[in-house]
Amino acid sequence: MDLYDSRGGGLSVIAEEAEHQELSRESTAMETHNMAADREGRGAPNVSTFQRFSVDTNESLHFDPCENSSPSPTGAEDGQDDRDDVFKEEETEDEIIMIRNQLQGKVAEMENFAGHLEEIFLTVEDNFGRQEQHLEQHYNDVLQTLSQRYDERAAGLEEEKKNKLEELYSQLLNCGRAMDASKELIEKAQEIYRYQDKRLFLKTVMPAIQRIEEFAKDEVDLTLSTNLEFNTPLADLSDVKTMMDSINVVPAPSAPVINPQMPNSATQTSLRVCWSLFSDDTVEYYELYYRPVLEDTLADGTCAPHVSKVNVKETHCTVTDLLPNAQYELWVTATNTTGISPASEKALYMTVPSPPVIKQRECSSCPEAALIRWQSGNTDPVDSYTVELSEMAADGPESSVTESIVAVPTCQCLIQLQAGRRYLIAVRAVNIGGPSDKSEVITISTTGTLFYLLEDTAHPCLSVSEDGFTIFYGDEELPISAMALDDENTFTRCVAVLGDLIPVRGRHYWEVEVDDGTEFRIGVAYEDTERSSYLGANSTSWCMRHILSPSRHKYEFLHNGWSPDLRITVNPVRIGVALDYERDTLSFFNVNLEQHLHTFRCRFQSYVQPCFSLDNPGALTVHNGIQAPAYAFM
Repeated sequence: MDLYDSRGGGLSVIAEEAEHQELSRESTAMETHNMAADREGRGAPNVSTFQRFSVDTNESLHFDPCENSSPSPTGAEDGQDDRDDVFKEEETEDEIIMIRNQLQGKVAEMENFAGHLEEIFLTVEDNFGRQEQHLEQHYNDVLQTLSQRYDERAAGLEEEKKNKLEELYSQLLNCGRAMDASKELIEKAQEIYRYQDKRLFLKTVMPAIQRIEEFAKDEVDLTLSTNLEFNTPLADLSDVKTMMDSINVVPAPSAPVINPQMPNSATQTSLRVCWSLFSDDTVEYYELYYRPVLEDTLADGTCAPHVSKVNVKETHCTVTDLLPNAQYELWVTATNTTGISPASEKALYMTVPSPPVIKQRECSSCPEAALIRWQSGNTDPVDSYTVELSEMAADGPESSVTESIVAVPTCQCLIQLQAGRRYLIAVRAVNIGGPSDKSEVITISTTGTLFYLLEDTAHPCLSVSEDGFTIFYGDEELPISAMALDDENTFTRCVAVLGDLIPVRGRHYWEVEVDDGTEFRIGVAYEDTERSSYLGANSTSWCMRHILSPSRHKYEFLHNGWSPDLRITVNPVRIGVALDYERDTLSFFNVNLEQHLHTFRCRFQSYVQPCFSLDNPGALTVHNGIQAPAYAFM
């Protein structure tokens, strides 16, 4: 049985026992409650049989029986007892839930511990395999060396044997030749001795005697010239001994190979780093080095960041206490009893970004969509962003279903929504390390059109309120130096400001409230409308103008400097503006009377933005995010 089976089996048993205990307690409580109810129905004495859980210091469970209660003399006391029983039952359920949560937490801790043991088991098994291969390699090397020495020694003995035999054979031939010569001389002497003729005897005996004398001068070597014993020199097995000794000496490991960063392997302050060995080296521990990558580091390394080091046993490590959305340079070395390996090649890892910050004042919406803008909050660039949205139910709680819009490349996103709903929206920043935590959640309503005033377009005489919906034109005059602005986006002649309307071709509605004594212009304009021109005096803006004269209130509906001849008898205090891209209309209404004032009919070539202008000191307030009345788009 391997570690995984034993762990899984043990955890399953624990989980089943916890479930069984919980079910048995619930069934016991229910049966006890039913028995009490039966006794009350039969008129039996009201004896409480509920039991109470208690948690000991060692977190084991035991039951304490409650004290028996006597029958209550009055109905009020009976009701009080019932309430007490209910409270006790609720307390018991709470204790059961608490104990169950504690058991679940312990099960999770045991699973994590078993997973760590499994990793250590695999590491030990891997080290054992490498050590076994190393020992087998040494064994094969020793056998090969001994075999080579045997072959060399056998070849030397064979050569020595051959030389000895050749020498003995040569000596044997010499002895044979001497014996043949001696035999020939003896036979010749016997032959001469048998001669009868004395003259012939004397004539031949002298040469024979000379030959015998010459033959006697040659000494025949009758001793063995070859030693019959073979030389037995000591074999040089020093290298074999070195190899045998090296079995206990582990070679220094080679350089590890650090792996590239895996997706979703980091958090905002930690990195999970993995590496491997492409050899059978034996390693006791690894040293992981890391340091942040800073853009302002000098070439000579004088301002190089501090290098940190971690010692680990496994081929992976989680580095903590890091900076968010920061690049880190990492390398690793392996160490055993012999020495330290060369360092691996350096790898770049990134921590998860910090949560983005949604810019509430730059977000806008309408019944069909919402435009969300945010800022990254990170010095290093991120790969993309993820926008998460969940619909809020009518009673307020958040829906359990969360939709995500992934791979958003920039710091804004246009989201298609359903009308008349409320949404909770958050943003995450994503890089190779993984997604960041969620930003602060904002609420978006699609009941009506919502936008804020763009302060960067406001004339210097205007001030915008903190909530972004009211503009003020004060009585004091600004100096000419303050009026001379180089910003091409700011109105310089008309005391006006634009609104940040969502760029969606649908229906938009907002209302404007102005005091009676204030002259104003309200309407729409293209984003690139002339900042040095009055609203309604050019072809890029459409507006309703209020002029205050001594005799009456005069209203004009201006576009390109022209207005139809209209007379409004009732001074509108609150004016509704309805922009309909589908029908190419811009309409104005007296909200209090639900009265239609005027409609511009034109084809908008591009998106327009709300515009507001004050021609004399006063205040103007924009009301948006409200539902359009039924008469606005009839």
